[in-house]
Amino acid sequence: MLWLGLRRLRPGRVGNTSVRQWGAGVRLPLPQAPTAPHRHAAMDPQAPSAQATAPTIEPAATTNGDESTAPLQIGDTCQVVWRDGTTELSAEVIERKSAPVVPGAASAGDEPSAKRSKTDVATTVDDAKAEGCSSDGGAAEMSAADFLYYVHYVEHDRRIDEWVPISRFKLSTLKRAPAEGTPLDPQTSGQHSAGKSGKRQTRSAADTRSKRDGRRRSSEMSHTDDLLAAAASSEVDTQSAPTRIGGGGNFHSDLAELEAEHHEITKVKNIEKIVMGKFEVEAWYYSPFPAPYAQAETLYICEYCLKYMKNPRFFVKHCALCPHRTPPGDEIYREGKLSVFELDGKDHRVYCQNLCLLAKLFLDHKTLYYDVDPFYFYVITEVDEEGAHIVGYFSKEKVSAEEYNLACILTFPQFQKCGYGKFIISLSYELSKREGKPGSPEKPLSDLGKISYRSYWTHVLLTMFSEQTGEENIQIKDISLMTGIKTEDIISTLQSLNMIRFWKGQHVVFVTQHVLDQYSKQKKNLRLCDSKCLTWIPHAERKKGGD
Repeated sequence: MLWLGLRRLRPGRVGNTSVRQWGAGVRLPLPQAPTAPHRHAAMDPQAPSAQATAPTIEPAATTNGDESTAPLQIGDTCQVVWRDGTTELSAEVIERKSAPVVPGAASAGDEPSAKRSKTDVATTVDDAKAEGCSSDGGAAEMSAADFLYYVHYVEHDRRIDEWVPISRFKLSTLKRAPAEGTPLDPQTSGQHSAGKSGKRQTRSAADTRSKRDGRRRSSEMSHTDDLLAAAASSEVDTQSAPTRIGGGGNFHSDLAELEAEHHEITKVKNIEKIVMGKFEVEAWYYSPFPAPYAQAETLYICEYCLKYMKNPRFFVKHCALCPHRTPPGDEIYREGKLSVFELDGKDHRVYCQNLCLLAKLFLDHKTLYYDVDPFYFYVITEVDEEGAHIVGYFSKEKVSAEEYNLACILTFPQFQKCGYGKFIISLSYELSKREGKPGSPEKPLSDLGKISYRSYWTHVLLTMFSEQTGEENIQIKDISLMTGIKTEDIISTLQSLNMIRFWKGQHVVFVTQHVLDQYSKQKKNLRLCDSKCLTWIPHAERKKGGD
């Protein structure tokens, strides 16, 4: 399983991060001579270290006839050399665009320069035809090396999708997509479904781009986003139970169509990277920033007010003049250099909207960006002499019929592997305990969220069991009240640990001392919320106090 490579940037940072230091303070970086494209190495369990010198990628193998020169089509599958130059992964072509034409550049098959403007390379196949290729024979004269291809690596997360030149393809393994109207091979039809109910409509790149651009509006969410947000029933990082769409007997088919359309709109990453504070971070997913920011290769974001800009000079000027040094809202937690601020989406609408747009760059299925009024936002920061630097956040509904205590959670890539994920989860449960009612995150959880929550639940339960003498008669409900975790989450965790047994006609929790001892030896020191440092009062009690 691949995950984005991360590099250490500051003294004391733990692990590697998919970011690099952009500059000290607010100094504008000096122009540099053209260099090889900067790429963040993907770490594979059997791949060499990211610090090792990557071997040179050899040109793609050729095939007989015109297959080696004909441009690849959307839906084609082929082995692609991964960024480290040693691993080959099966990939599907999702989109294509004309390669940049650089005066004095090497052959067309060479790796394109990373220092390019999106407006220079966003020309699609149809644009190229309109500019000089005839409809008869002009297209036939264009070769595969004249294009860049956006590929999705099969059976891997979309966060590693990328634009690649033809030199990265192993054309000897190329499998052409069937022409429109041609029956699919049963053995390969699954590769072309891509979450679209087994159907893929091959369309021109210009049609795809126009449809995608038509939904990027700054004033409000599109009709599709409105319905998806209603289907998600909250501000979530994955689609949850559909409870807000109106009646009718065609709900499931409508939802499937909306999901397919959402996948079509967001399938291509629109922003390559962001610069936030002193870090340059590679984006993972599509985010509906308003035009013209949505087409910027790099966005510059103030880490204090979250204002986003395209021009680095404006960014430097703004950082020097920005009056904010902390997020808006009330500080509810302070432990050393760690601070948490609570924001009401209704009172701080612009900041929370910018936060949602920023978070979408790193969350695949987040569907709500502008309707932030029904939510509270909790922003986690690291405080130093310069100010409070945003680390991550989580949000929760003000009123949740399902008793959800968390809607969306994110730790920004430059601060991952530092223990903040567990801290955010523990903080959400500490708020639930203060309110006197157990809570649960919105379901279904994302892949990373499921891992984090299962690890946290296991830690809390085994730690509590290790403190018991074995003579207490504790019920699942008692554990739920003590930990703030809902009973269904406790039961699912115990079942995964094989600790639910049937004894004398009833189900009991069966824990051996050996299991607890083994866990104590392997247990890591987690960064969790300290209830003594939390100065938060439930909103229901605030209203009673005000009355």
